[in-house]
Amino acid sequence: MPALAPTPRVRRSAREMMDTVLDPGSFRSWDTPADYSDQEPGYRAELLAAAERSGVDESVITGEGSINGRRVAIIVNEFSFLGGSIGRFAAGRLVQAFERATAERLPVLASPASGGTRMQEGTPAFVGMVKIAAAVRAHRTTRQPYLVYLRHPTTGGVMASWGSLGHITVAEPGALLGFLGPRVYEAIYGEPFPPGVQVAENLHRLGLIDAVVPVEELAGVLTRALEILSHGSESRAPAESEDAAPPTAEPEDRVLSRDEVWASIMATRHPRRPTVRHLIKYGAADVLQLSGTGGGQRDARTYLALARFGNSACVFVGQDRSAGDTEPLGPAFLREAQRGMALAESLGIPLVSVIDTEGAALSRQAEEGGMAAEIARSIAGLIGLRTPTVSILLGQGTGGGALALIPADRTIAASSAWLSPLPPEGASAIVHRSTDRAAELAHAQAVDAYSLRRRGIVDVLVPEPSNSERQPREFIRGIADALEVALEELAGSRLDTLVSARVAKYAAIG
Repeated sequence: MPALAPTPRVRRSAREMMDTVLDPGSFRSWDTPADYSDQEPGYRAELLAAAERSGVDESVITGEGSINGRRVAIIVNEFSFLGGSIGRFAAGRLVQAFERATAERLPVLASPASGGTRMQEGTPAFVGMVKIAAAVRAHRTTRQPYLVYLRHPTTGGVMASWGSLGHITVAEPGALLGFLGPRVYEAIYGEPFPPGVQVAENLHRLGLIDAVVPVEELAGVLTRALEILSHGSESRAPAESEDAAPPTAEPEDRVLSRDEVWASIMATRHPRRPTVRHLIKYGAADVLQLSGTGGGQRDARTYLALARFGNSACVFVGQDRSAGDTEPLGPAFLREAQRGMALAESLGIPLVSVIDTEGAALSRQAEEGGMAAEIARSIAGLIGLRTPTVSILLGQGTGGGALALIPADRTIAASSAWLSPLPPEGASAIVHRSTDRAAELAHAQAVDAYSLRRRGIVDVLVPEPSNSERQPREFIRGIADALEVALEELAGSRLDTLVSARVAKYAAIG
């Protein structure tokens, strides 16, 4: 889902938004009429005037509808009612809607457009954002998707609570999005807020939201997400395909010579070797690409997506060697990967990680960004992740940047793939004070996929053509077939058993 060029802001009403996204005639309200009889007269008059102007009785509308036939709960702000602000009654509607969606196990589509907390109600309304966040958290325990579409404008406590807690978050083009509204900033600091900062397109560039999507295209994006995720909780027979074939077994006892190990390493460095994007292109039945950590970072070498392989949904995170002459993997990559881990666990679907890297960045920025700590967090997170996991060693596997994505219930490796603490040249320089003995050391270190399988690090080894760069589809189909089998085998596994077996697997290595 690529970012779009900024466009003029259009403020749509809640009804216009719902009419555009929901199937015609499918909306059913969950709201009871607002009762303001206990409010002080001046504020009650303001509320009644807002209702008269806007045509709705509160700033929040809740209910259910369908999107291309899929039933969803929907929560939408109406900005024309006191700037979409959230007071006691609106907060109550939000909480009740999340509670009903939780009880009925429905996905939620929320579309904020709000200035934040209702100033007329002061601190109690402000603190009310906590119970809204708690209701969102409770809904996430159902492992149903929470999808957020940010409309113009969304600021303040709404952006800092239910507007920023989605599994997937997209925004309308040109929308003003931020914590502190520009009018408040100018009043406090006496100067305008810097232009171009609180804009949807900038938030996407920085990895704070997944995409910028016109409302006319939103139903298609949501349908794809719901379609992929609908395959997440059911175990099905593997999909039949003309191209699909069970992965061919390689002999368990094959031992590669020094020259064969080095030839494998050189093969994985070929500039046209198939990458993670080939795996998505030729292997995935459907995919919805995501973007960024959700916390203001993104890495050009990250490929993060919801995907379906065969009949199995997963969160897919890969090291994208095809990103070109960008910086090596930085801490932001691992933070994006950790977002993927949390997303998979929250949705109750497997995590698939793909390793293909010449190594993590060695730079001041990486060190000061906490590279070592992020590697440690990623490894620890994968070992304890309470959802099935599959890792794929697709090509190069250098250093901590590779190790950070290896731990899994099943590890699949291409037959030329390898895993090493350092590039062989670097290891040779340490041991022999020269890079000339790199091939010798790589063989001695048993970095090749055959050795990794004998030692229990790799579970499935997939043979590949000798010139995989010329036959990417054939190569990738073998990997994808092995992945489909692994996902089907892991479907329905008990989480406690899965995690304990994962821990035992790595305890036995070495």
